[in-house]
Amino acid sequence: MSIATAAEIREFAKKTQDQLNLLEFGAVQVDDTGIVKSYNKYESELGNTPISDALGKNFFTQVAPCTNNRLIFGKFKDGVAANFLDTEVNFVFTYKIRPVNVTVQMFRDTTAKTNWLLVKRR
Repeated sequence: MSIATAAEIREFAKKTQDQLNLLEFGAVQVDDTGIVKSYNKYESELGNTPISDALGKNFFTQVAPCTNNRLIFGKFKDGVAANFLDTEVNFVFTYKIRPVNVTVQMFRDTTAKTNWLLVKRR
């Protein structure tokens, strides 16, 4: 089961930081190279990374380097290159925290040309 529907995700770009912070899962907006444009409170607390420290950094190499692998970053790059990304992966976050089982949903809004990584504890 997806963390959010495509229609819901397309609305995230219109939300304020306070509205994103109310979500019951992590929501990270990244550009096509992985630079964090938006990072919510759930993700900040899960990854033990303050929002201000995540913004402007590469999610895959600087914020959550445990995702810099074929399973997560590889699928992200492939999706951006194909201009289609809508996938879910069960994963274990291990950076800055003890291992946490999560579901990662990656989605590309082709109209807005923006990418979202949604993260929820399993």
